[in-house]
Amino acid sequence: MTDIVDLDRYPLDKLESAAGQTLIKDCQKALSRDGMFNLPGLIQPKMLEQMVNKILPVIQSSSFTHRRRHNVYFLPEIEGLDPEHPALTEFETANHTVCADQIPDSALIKLYLWPPLADFLAAVMQKPALYPMDDPLACLNVMAYRSGEALNWHFDRSEFTTTLLLQAPDSGGNFEYRTGLRSDQDPNYEGVGAFLQHRNPDRKELTVEPGTLNVFRGKNTLHRVTQVEGSRDRIISVLSYYQYEGARFSDEENLGFYGRKAD
Repeated sequence: MTDIVDLDRYPLDKLESAAGQTLIKDCQKALSRDGMFNLPGLIQPKMLEQMVNKILPVIQSSSFTHRRRHNVYFLPEIEGLDPEHPALTEFETANHTVCADQIPDSALIKLYLWPPLADFLAAVMQKPALYPMDDPLACLNVMAYRSGEALNWHFDRSEFTTTLLLQAPDSGGNFEYRTGLRSDQDPNYEGVGAFLQHRNPDRKELTVEPGTLNVFRGKNTLHRVTQVEGSRDRIISVLSYYQYEGARFSDEENLGFYGRKAD
């Protein structure tokens, strides 16, 4: 893996070493403090270039265009909440998605299936273990956002999201988030609605360089990627891990996200 990952800087293959333990503790501190941690420069520069060059033709020829209007919950309605409530404000999201089965020989797949990466994420998240999905579509996605497109405000369904930025756009495509708006015990619809109506603009912005792995607790943190501008796409990979083996999306989910069922 030395041709893919900078193991001198990030000893993911030696988590029991002093350097490995320090890395885990530093990431845990950042996760506790910021709700996320980043590993800048995780991917070797030459390999990052190869990854992008390999994925671009697939994006251009075979990606699935996913365009939808949605509220921050990705739900058509919420019991007890008026359909006109500001918390249910609708936005548009658009991207162009490539699934794992379309890039079987990519170094991205090799990275995703590399056990030390899942072991590292489990250690930081304090989970007994994490496993790659068995779903050939949903396990790893590459998403491109073109000029005028964005990933709009939302809460994630999963506890945490793992992404790897492959290419930054000419401008825009900034990651913005707002912590503290809700919890598992309190949905705080009034606060969410106020924020979406620009009456609570206390948000943070994160700019990362290509080759950075980002792990983010998005379940209770409202977040978005701003509109991309220019001729250069924003390209990001999403790596999905679960606490149990054999995780798969339903046929309905795969049809909704990718326009097809898994084989």
